[in-house]
Amino acid sequence: MRGYSVLRETHIHQLMKAVINIKTQYLLIGEIIKPQGIKGELKLRAESEDMSRYGRLKEIYLKKEDRFEKRHVIKGRAAGGFAYLQIEGVSDRNAAEDMRGQMVYVERSDAIALESGKHFICDLIGCTAYDEHGNQIGVLRDVQQPNAYCDVYVFDTERGEMMMPALSRAICDVNVDQGKMVLKSDVLEEIALWPDSQEVHDD
Repeated sequence: MRGYSVLRETHIHQLMKAVINIKTQYLLIGEIIKPQGIKGELKLRAESEDMSRYGRLKEIYLKKEDRFEKRHVIKGRAAGGFAYLQIEGVSDRNAAEDMRGQMVYVERSDAIALESGKHFICDLIGCTAYDEHGNQIGVLRDVQQPNAYCDVYVFDTERGEMMMPALSRAICDVNVDQGKMVLKSDVLEEIALWPDSQEVHDD
C-alpha cells in the first residue's frame, strides 16, 4: 500500500514558505507538452491523481512571470494517462505550439477534495520535522514520487540531506497550518538515508 499519501495536484517546485499567496492560491495540475491535432487542443502531462477532473474544468490559470492569467476551458478530457484541454484564445496548432512548456494551474477552491491523512505537496514543502521528543530534524525541501506506492521526503538537516520513504509508520503527525510534522525516531533509524550512510568503504 502507498505510504503517507500526498497528492501531485500541487505546485511541486521548491517553493519557500514565504511565498504564501502563490503557494496557497494556485495548485499545479499539469504541464503543456505539445499540441494535439490542428485545432488548438493541448496535450498535458497530468499532475493530478483524479484524471476525471480534467473533463470538469471550467477555467485554468497560466503563470506569466509573477502573475497568473485566467483562461476559460472550452473542453477537457483525459486519455492514456495524459490530459487534453481546449482553451480560449488557442484555436490552431501554431497557437498551441506557443503554449509548449507552460504550467497549468487551478485555484485552490477548485482543487480536488482531500481524503483524511492526505496533504497537497505544496503545503508540506517547508514544514519543519521534529522527532517525538521535540528534537528538530530538518526542513522538508522536496517530495519525490518515483512510483505509485510510496513518496520520498527530502529534508535539509544539519547533518546534510536526509531522504526517507513517506511511510505511515514513520509519521506521528502532520500539521500544515503550523508548518510542522513529527517523525518517529526509531523508524527513522531504520529507513532514513543520510549522505554519510551512502559512503562505500573498501575492504
